[in-house]
Amino acid sequence: MSLCRRQEEGDFWLTGETDGTKKIIIMSWIKSQMSLPVALGVLFVGLPYSICIVCQWFYGWPHKPGYKKYTEALKPRRIYYLTKALLDNVRYLQYWTLYLQMQSWYKNDENWKQCKKGIVFGRRGNELDLYHPPNMNKSEDVPAPLVVFLYGGAWGSGERSIYCLLAKQMAEELNATVICPDYSTYPKGNVLGMVQDIADCLVWARENGHKFNFDKDSIVLTGHSAGAHLCALTLLFLIDTREELFIETKKLQDVALSIKGVIGLSGVYNIVDHYEFEQKRAVEYVSSMHKAMNGVENFPYYSPTHVLKQVAQDKLSRMPPFALLHGTSDIIVPVESSTQFSELLTSSSVKASLYLLPGVNHVDIVTDLMLPNRHFYHPVFSCIKQEFRKLLGVS
Repeated sequence: MSLCRRQEEGDFWLTGETDGTKKIIIMSWIKSQMSLPVALGVLFVGLPYSICIVCQWFYGWPHKPGYKKYTEALKPRRIYYLTKALLDNVRYLQYWTLYLQMQSWYKNDENWKQCKKGIVFGRRGNELDLYHPPNMNKSEDVPAPLVVFLYGGAWGSGERSIYCLLAKQMAEELNATVICPDYSTYPKGNVLGMVQDIADCLVWARENGHKFNFDKDSIVLTGHSAGAHLCALTLLFLIDTREELFIETKKLQDVALSIKGVIGLSGVYNIVDHYEFEQKRAVEYVSSMHKAMNGVENFPYYSPTHVLKQVAQDKLSRMPPFALLHGTSDIIVPVESSTQFSELLTSSSVKASLYLLPGVNHVDIVTDLMLPNRHFYHPVFSCIKQEFRKLLGVS
């Protein structure tokens, strides 16, 4: 069939066909030729721009005056990297079945016979959940050691119920009482408020150890991501007896002495460096980090790496050991965050162990601790158990 062209009522036609059929075929051919670039334009331009505009509308525009914040937000580079970062998060939809399991377990009252849910603590009336080791006998004279687990969520999200399975498994694997507290995430609070909440939780633990049969003088702080950052920062504030915690000095000293160590999972320890990493991913304005820190000018104040350098040597000598775990496949918090902090701790005469876990990403390192059949459950827990025994001086 040959394609010919003539001016006939402004349409194309094909030889060997009726006029009506000619028009339909040619118009379909034109539409098919036009639909591809239109579809590509929508897919690679319209959709990314729409998604990024909505994202920045809800989570924050660039810090530029007037219309410049919109021109900055619509730069092709920012759109590309922000879209890539958002698409990277789509992979986390694979955890939806695990999320349903968490919610089902948490809402089942039968599961709370050996646990205690919704204990109020602290100046802001936050709540914590407490998990006993499964073989605990309340008549025993020897109380269990205590683990305080702090969840992550970029300082702007998270809740204790999501980590119920992790806390349950941790209590079993470590044969310890585990506390998982909520804290005032942004916008409810800033990072200083979060540190105060965690300090309040530790004060509560020291005052209630006898009631729940755990050892108030054997506490290990454990946290993931932003939670690991808060573990390190809270400990440093306690060691340095910071007035901004608004807790009497004697209590701060007692709490600091009761902490036997910190186990950090994929933590953020240098806020300045991490902000630069966020800028490379074009997520610095939609991230809640700089907002929770009250602006970039406060990054050093909230960075454990910076605070560590400011603590006096006599106080630094009382710092307990750190164990840092980080997955080599982490694209949310780069592995250098833990390696560099480990080097700084060691150079500051603070004992530090570092575990780099091949193939583990930012989410796996915590979600795979929730069920024994998860892929990285045993490799990660083996590291945690080894360090936990070392921190408590148990062979």
